[in-house]
Amino acid sequence: MSAEHSLSVVIPLYQEGANVAPLLARVHEGLADYPGPWELICVDDGSTDDTVERLRDEAAQYGSHVRVIRMRRNFGQTAAMQAGINAVRGSFIATLDGDLQNDPADIPRMLEELQERDLDLLQGWRRLRHDDSVRKFFSRVANRLIARVTGVNLHDYGCSLKVYRAEVIKRVKLFGEMHRFIPVWVAGVTSPRRIGEAVVTHQARQFGESKYGLSRTFRVVVDLLTVFFFLRFRARPAHFFGNIGIAFGVLGGLGMTWLGFVKFVLGEDIAGRPLLLISILFIVMSIQMLTTGVLSELLARTFFESSGREAYHVLEMDGDDSGWKRPAD
Repeated sequence: MSAEHSLSVVIPLYQEGANVAPLLARVHEGLADYPGPWELICVDDGSTDDTVERLRDEAAQYGSHVRVIRMRRNFGQTAAMQAGINAVRGSFIATLDGDLQNDPADIPRMLEELQERDLDLLQGWRRLRHDDSVRKFFSRVANRLIARVTGVNLHDYGCSLKVYRAEVIKRVKLFGEMHRFIPVWVAGVTSPRRIGEAVVTHQARQFGESKYGLSRTFRVVVDLLTVFFFLRFRARPAHFFGNIGIAFGVLGGLGMTWLGFVKFVLGEDIAGRPLLLISILFIVMSIQMLTTGVLSELLARTFFESSGREAYHVLEMDGDDSGWKRPAD
């Protein structure tokens, strides 16, 4: 690994006072032989225990490379992680949880693999996971569902231990509770082939309590719909709503065609038939979806034009602006 590559480690914490001292000790042990400069950014997500005080005490002991960010209140892990990523200075970024279940000693190995495989993101895979069987079962189901819907085939989306190229992850803006979908969001700015995974160590929680219950597994379905929309149709929302509108229009049109045949060919009364109301409803829904698609397309174009952002990201470009083919050449 080149010594010129700087590393920023981001750790969001919430109510993890008992874990602060051993966590920072493990980070320094795991990165003791790292050949380049590195920094540690600890983000306190509005803890009400002594997490902040312990972070500041440990930072004073280790030095200025340990930086503490304190959120005004509890905004959630996604917001805390985004705050840390916004503050980094390194060319590579590593993120992990503050509950001591991730091993910082895995970071140097993952960074080497990231560069050797020429990846933009390397996701940790807790193959031997030290959690209860119920949690592991629902997590496995959620991981397979995400992989199937998004096309980003990973075994463990929920592992917070990840390493990134800073230039890539900084193009992604996290919000809501979308930290578990980071690989999918990254796939929106780079090829899924540049996203990989590596087996990492997972340890049982020693101090504190887990902040997440099984209910978040069921929220994955709702979040997954949002991710799917932004990943596939962010720059062309009219296709998303248009396809739905066309489907409703076809169903409504078929229903009205059949009713017309019954009315004018068979001579039967159609006024009291449920199919009449259903067909009219489908046609109205079709018109609504099609118009919504047009409005969404206008909003998307306004967003890209006003923000100066492109709907694509260039990895690299060979040559320069002097390479013109002149008529006399």
